[in-house]
Amino acid sequence: MIFAIAAPAFAGQAADALRPNDIITINVAEQPNLTRKYSIDSEGRLTFPLIGHVQAAGLTAPQLADELQRRLKQGFFKDPQVRVEFERTRRVFVFGGVNAPGMYQMTEQMTLMEVLARSGYTGATEVIIVRSKGARAPALPDDKAAEVIRVNVRELERELESGQLSRNVVLDDGDTIYVPRFDPNRVYVSGQVRTPGAYSVADKTTVFQALALAGGPTERASLGRVQIMRLVDGKQKTIKANLEAIVRPGDTIIVPERYF
Repeated sequence: MIFAIAAPAFAGQAADALRPNDIITINVAEQPNLTRKYSIDSEGRLTFPLIGHVQAAGLTAPQLADELQRRLKQGFFKDPQVRVEFERTRRVFVFGGVNAPGMYQMTEQMTLMEVLARSGYTGATEVIIVRSKGARAPALPDDKAAEVIRVNVRELERELESGQLSRNVVLDDGDTIYVPRFDPNRVYVSGQVRTPGAYSVADKTTVFQALALAGGPTERASLGRVQIMRLVDGKQKTIKANLEAIVRPGDTIIVPERYF
């Protein structure tokens, strides 16, 4: 499995350096209109009154204070005194087969299933968590210094449904979650079901369970004539199947319309 991510511009900088999306407090002595909280944007820039854009990510708080002080002194104040304090934003990153990939600010005790729900997880069987202590940017799965955690999401969902919460992974600051775009455990459901499409299935999923994933059969469905199209030894075969038949990854389940 290969994931391509551009190297972050802020990697390799000091651990106490400011970074995109940090919230900072800037205090300019005797200037109450300038003294308040500011946010560094996703490009690493600070927008400051009178000055405009300042590249803040990569600088430490004292370095940013010196830069603001220098610029304010150039044409606005005789001897400005600037102090910068920052609040570190805790966040995780989600990439791959989700509707809204990107960075997510962490809530207290945020779990894997919570961030998958927020990012629009589309049903892959397995996801990968790359955990790199002190990471300020997305970590790659081949990072030798990182811990790689593989999670079978289908098994986790079943456990949560039965009230077992122990394996719902609690995320750490800086975790990167990769969701495969292609799920080898998908089957395709077509015909007289309410929501035809591709669905990720667990081992030993039956035809009946696959139909349930697709919203269930319509009123016009002929459940006694369900067929499975399956690739066997490189050849496409059509198999008559009952509702208790076990499906295989790659199967196409066809629910025909019943005769009247």
